Amino acid sequence: MRVITCLFTEHNLWLVLLAAAMCVIGSFATLRLGRRAAASEATPERLGWQFLTAVCAGSSIWTTHFIAMLGYQPGVPVSFDAALTVVSMIIAIAGTGIGILLSTAPLGRLANPLGGAVFGLAIAAMHFTGMFAYRVDGLVSWDQAYITAAIILSVTLTALAFMGVKRWTTGAMSYAPAGILVLAIVALHFTGMAAFEVTPLAGIEHGADSAAFRAMALSIAVAGLVIVGTGMSSYLIDTRVRESSDERLRHMALHDPLTGLPNRTSFNACLDAWLAEAEDGGVAVIGIDLNRFKEINDVWGHEAGDAVLCTLANRLKGFVGRTHFAARLGGDEFSVILRTDSRIGLQERVEAIESLFNDPVVFGEYKSATGASLGIAVYPHDGNDRDTLVRNADLAMYKAKVDPLQDVCFYDTGLGEAVRERRALASDLREAIETDQLQLHYQVQTAIGTGDIRGYEALLRWTHPTRGRIGPDDFIPLAEANGLILPLGEWVLRRACEEAMRWSEPHKIAVNLSAVQLTHTGLPQQIHQILMETGLPPARLEIELTETAVIKDRVQSLHIMRQIKALGVSVALDDFGTGYSSLDILRTFPFDKIKLDKSFTEELEHDHRSLAVVRAILALAKSLGIPVLAEGIETVQQLDLLRSEACDEGQGYYLGRPAPMDVVSNPGSTASTADRDDAVA
Repeated sequence: MRVITCLFTEHNLWLVLLAAAMCVIGSFATLRLGRRAAASEATPERLGWQFLTAVCAGSSIWTTHFIAMLGYQPGVPVSFDAALTVVSMIIAIAGTGIGILLSTAPLGRLANPLGGAVFGLAIAAMHFTGMFAYRVDGLVSWDQAYITAAIILSVTLTALAFMGVKRWTTGAMSYAPAGILVLAIVALHFTGMAAFEVTPLAGIEHGADSAAFRAMALSIAVAGLVIVGTGMSSYLIDTRVRESSDERLRHMALHDPLTGLPNRTSFNACLDAWLAEAEDGGVAVIGIDLNRFKEINDVWGHEAGDAVLCTLANRLKGFVGRTHFAARLGGDEFSVILRTDSRIGLQERVEAIESLFNDPVVFGEYKSATGASLGIAVYPHDGNDRDTLVRNADLAMYKAKVDPLQDVCFYDTGLGEAVRERRALASDLREAIETDQLQLHYQVQTAIGTGDIRGYEALLRWTHPTRGRIGPDDFIPLAEANGLILPLGEWVLRRACEEAMRWSEPHKIAVNLSAVQLTHTGLPQQIHQILMETGLPPARLEIELTETAVIKDRVQSLHIMRQIKALGVSVALDDFGTGYSSLDILRTFPFDKIKLDKSFTEELEHDHRSLAVVRAILALAKSLGIPVLAEGIETVQQLDLLRSEACDEGQGYYLGRPAPMDVVSNPGSTASTADRDDAVA
């Protein structure tokens, strides 16, 4: 009752409310700053926050106490001892600082209650020191019971508040520690004031100047708010900086730093979420691998490669939406998740994505389409979980990459084993190139009119240690799909030039180039380097190109072909008649020879239309001044027909089967002639 009576009958309630407001604001700010101090890992940063917490706590508690003291109305004149008043503030800041330090000390479970208890003792010490600074013209008496109760309440409640800071960190309960701290300060002050009684001296009737005290209370409140506001401003600024930093770190953790697309982590999370929502299917995963990215990096540099990746990523960003999610998984690999209702709708979207990669990309003077291989797996038909879908999409993508006729492949159940088999074979091919397990065979090319040897075509052979002989039609596409065609092509070219230099006669050596090699801008320099190192005269080397290889990138192919011819190397058009624009190619590209595809030679004896086509080609070539070599001559009748039509050169089993180096090491010798006779027999 004494506490309630003291509060309502001996205090100015307006100043009590002002003190209470300061107490609430200060307590909330103190615990917020305290949490930040506890969360700091670096020692200097933690000490800085602890100091700021102590200043905020001590100042707000002292301000609360002093305003409430100014609101006390004992009925006699009042004054304050300046020294003790200042000491009380120092005790508040230093004492609460010690309590905060103890609460973050490595004391286990004791840290928070011990720090809170010291914090409460500091409040009590500040309060009673401030009371001693309170001078009245009257007799002062103290009630020991209320003093003890005030100290116990302060210590107990602040210890509880500090324990709650660690336990109650979320939701509405996170505000409970601040409420308990407010209760501790209020309980201490008014219980302590209940212990303080003043008996006026006789003849003294004037009390304190209420107007002056109210002005002083407001000034102190403003000063206290400035201090607390400074602390809270620091807290809010730091919080915003941390949130901004956390957001940047979160973005970095979930996105590719180069392109800004989501990364593999985001892709996995999105796919898991979409699959969890999908009840009847309708989710497809598309694996995407660029076809010519390595060439861009090798020829134009990594800066161009990065620019190409960013351009393609921006195209994907413009394509994605509520039903699409695109990510860069690493290197030149992308992936897209689609929501789809039908196979037709899925096919349309896949074609749209394919066009994004087929459109030319411009970087400086460089302009080219990278192209991409796409593999699609659909949930739940091709897999019931994320890993299975992604794996099957990769298998389908790999199948599209090794198939020269298609860039898009849908997964089917028989695809997995076939792709795994081809991957194992690709690994063996890589080892064969590195360990020199390959071999060149040579097939003679002769003048049909005289039978003289004009040269030899180098044909690559691979005998696998366990699988036996593997045909070029199998391992050449495999090399193109797995980035092995460039080292393989260099090996063939170098070995052919080296072995041709050992021949006793200076016949030509013809070497086939793939479409991938022809698009490599470093090809002319590579040919020149090999000719220099092996000593083979350029006039003895002939490069054979297919129509398909030439039309893949006409501008690039023409540029590279002119550079090759400038070296003195001749260029032949291989498999003529099987492409899509043969006449236009002859008009545009400066070929030195045409090789007539063997499909025409095979039908010469039985199909008058094939003979007519051969006659037309020979007439066209003669008018252009380009010699023609007929491939696939296997019978004397075919040879006689071609001779009668004035075909320039021939090649085939009838003239000579492909043979290793030791058989053709002395071109023009009787051994080589006998080998041709054996082949005919």
